[in-house]
Amino acid sequence: MTEIVVATQNKGKIAEIALALSQLPFKVLALSDFGPIPEAVENGASFMENAILKAKHYAKYTGKACLADDSGLEVDALQGAPGIYSARFAGETADDAANNQKLLAELAHVQTAERTARFRCVLAFVDTDGLTMTTDGVCEGLIIEEMRGVGGFGYDCLFYVPELQKTMAELTKSEKNTMSHRGQALSRMAIKLGECTR
Repeated sequence: MTEIVVATQNKGKIAEIALALSQLPFKVLALSDFGPIPEAVENGASFMENAILKAKHYAKYTGKACLADDSGLEVDALQGAPGIYSARFAGETADDAANNQKLLAELAHVQTAERTARFRCVLAFVDTDGLTMTTDGVCEGLIIEEMRGVGGFGYDCLFYVPELQKTMAELTKSEKNTMSHRGQALSRMAIKLGECTR
C-alpha cells in the first residue's frame, strides 16, 4: 500500500482527503506523523504555485509521496481578495474567527446581491520520482451577513450555497465532499491517482 503524506496540519482537511481516497490503495499520513519539519514557504503568486511548492517541500522532507492543497476564498466585491492570503487575511497569526470578522467588516456596505464569491482549490500530488499532477475545483456562492452552521472550518459559516440554501458549515460531510471546491479537486485527483495504480 502506497503511503501519501497530506501537507497540512488542518485535521478537517486531512479527514476530507482520507475519505476521498478511501477506495484507493493508499495509506494517508499526516505531517504530525513525522515530527518537526520546517514549514513550507508559500511565496507563489497563485494557488497552483503554492500547492506545488508545498507538495515538493514535504515530499522532500518526508521521503514520501505528498498531496498538498492551496485553497481560498475569492470575493468579487474585494477584487478577488482574500485569495491566496485567505488563511492570514486578518494577519499572520489570525484564526478563523478573526478572518471571518475582517471579511464581514470589509463587506459591511456591500449589498447581498453583490456579495458573490467562490471557493477555489488546487491540489498538487508529487511522488518520490518527482511525478507532479494537479487538479482543481471551484464552488460558487455568496457571503452572508452573519455566521450560520457549526461544521467545516475557515469561511464555511459565511459562505452560502444558493442551490442548497445552506452555508458550507450547514452541509453534511457527504454533501460537502460532493460539491465543495476541495471535493471536486479531490474526486478529480482520485481518478488520476487511480489510473496511476492500475
